[in-house]
Parts: sequence; C-alpha cells; structure tokens
Amino acid sequence: MILYNCNKNKAMKNEKNFFREIPPLTSSDSFLVFDRVKDKFDFPIHFHPEFEVNFIQNGKGVRRIVGDHIEEIDDIELVLVGPNLYHAWETYKCKEKNIHEITIQFDEKLFDDNLLSRRIMRPIRDMFNRSSHGILFSYSTADYLSKRICNLSRLDGMDYFLEILSILHDMATSRNQRILSTFTVDYDKFEDDDKMKVVYDYIQKNFSNKLTLEEVSKVALMSPVSFNRFIKKRTNKTFVNYVNDVRIGYAARNLVEKDLSISEIAFKCGFNNIANFNRIFKSIKGVTPSVYREEFNGIKRIL
Repeated sequence: MILYNCNKNKAMKNEKNFFREIPPLTSSDSFLVFDRVKDKFDFPIHFHPEFEVNFIQNGKGVRRIVGDHIEEIDDIELVLVGPNLYHAWETYKCKEKNIHEITIQFDEKLFDDNLLSRRIMRPIRDMFNRSSHGILFSYSTADYLSKRICNLSRLDGMDYFLEILSILHDMATSRNQRILSTFTVDYDKFEDDDKMKVVYDYIQKNFSNKLTLEEVSKVALMSPVSFNRFIKKRTNKTFVNYVNDVRIGYAARNLVEKDLSISEIAFKCGFNNIANFNRIFKSIKGVTPSVYREEFNGIKRIL
C-alpha cells in the first residue's frame, strides 16, 4: 500500500499500488450509509467497485483527490465517484474539529440496464456514466440537499430507499456539475469477468472458514501458481491479503452493528488468533478494533 504522493505524475505511475477498499456490502444489501463526525481524514487514496456519494460539511481546507484531480474544498461539498476510480480526502489545511461526513455506497449492478433505460431514469444513467471521472456538484446543490442527506439515518425501509433514489435524481438533474479527473478506469481490470466473480462469490460465502490457495484455485479451475498471479493482477493483492481484506470488512461491519465482543467478531470472521486479528485489522484500518468501534459510534446504516 502506498499513500498518496502530491506529485501527480508519480502518483499516477504508482496507481496500481493504491489501497483496494472492500466495503462490507453483501449481495442482499442495497445501500451502505456512513454518518460520522470526525476531526481529521486519515484513510489513504483507494478505490472500490462500488459507486460512492461523499457529502462533507465544515470541511474548508480539506484536500480532495479524485483520479488525477487535486483541489482544496470549501466548507460544504458533494461528490460522486464512479466504480474503481482512485479517490481520497486529506485533512490538509482544515482546522475544524467537527467535520461532518456522510458516505453512501452502492453496487454498480444495483440499477440494471433495463431500469436505467427508462425515460425517468436517464438522467441518473447519464450521471453514472460521467461519474467514471468523478463529479463535483455545485455549492448550491450541496447546500440544497444537505438537510435531506443528513436526515437519511432517521429513515427506514422503503422511505430510506426512495429518498436516496430521489437524492440521486436531484443530483443528476442539478446545474453546474463539474467533471474532476481527466482519466477514467479500464473496467476490464476488475471483478466483472466471470472467473473473478466465481472467486469473489466463493470467498464471500466462505470467508469465516479456513481458506487455502489450493482450495480456491480449484474453484477458479487454475493451478495455485497461475491463480496467485491472477488474483494479484485483478486485485493488486496476494491471495492472503485479499481474503484478509474481505474478513476485515465484515469484522468492521460487525464492530459497528453487533453487540459482540471483539474476540467473538474475530472468530466469526475467520480469525483463530485474536492477536493476529488485532494486528491485521490495524494494518488495514489504521486503528485497533476497539478504537474503530469507538470512532464509528455514530451512525452506520445498511439497507
């Protein structure tokens, strides 16, 4: 993992080493919403195959990085990042201690082509296409939608789903949108091929059990050596690191949502050694499981 270097050219040359985040979304989830107040940004530049809407209040002086774009933000902003586009927010010059960040993530296949081809959905479809470069929405749009975005955590069920859909539509039809990155992403590099999907699904279903390279390579109908090269090329991680990312993603979700002890969560997510779990969790999330649970004491909703 390489943290972002402010030299654009050097950063882009090293893009293959950027952190690959694995949000804890399952195939039965629709939206994942984080709502938190923080005093700094410390997550490295990263990418993931999910769409991400990021809303920030009290963030004047924070630095936004989306693809090859770098910019200091105002006190309020709203951004849509498309699948697998590198991005991060850095504290930079921000002096505020109560930065409010709300992040909405959802799978790129949540809205299929049949739905997006409907006339009423075309603005959202076009916005999704543009998001491959990252989209910054105007200050007035961010301000106008702020109360509704901040209210999402108070909604449930279909009201929750429909309100996010309505917010996406209002974003899509808003004026003065700005494209951020000059480059986009080659989607063929990621999990959209059949073989990677088989591997992904198998690991998602079996991450709580012991998984070996030999076992999963058989699922992919490859030799262990060929599979190790394949997983490295597709995820920029070794097989062990990829599995650990999946496990830590679910562990993080359980830390926030479940009233279980840290050791119970560790064993539930496939770790047989609590010390090893703590070490790997901190190496991926930057903090210990107990600190992570405290930091995310705010609101996290999955629908």
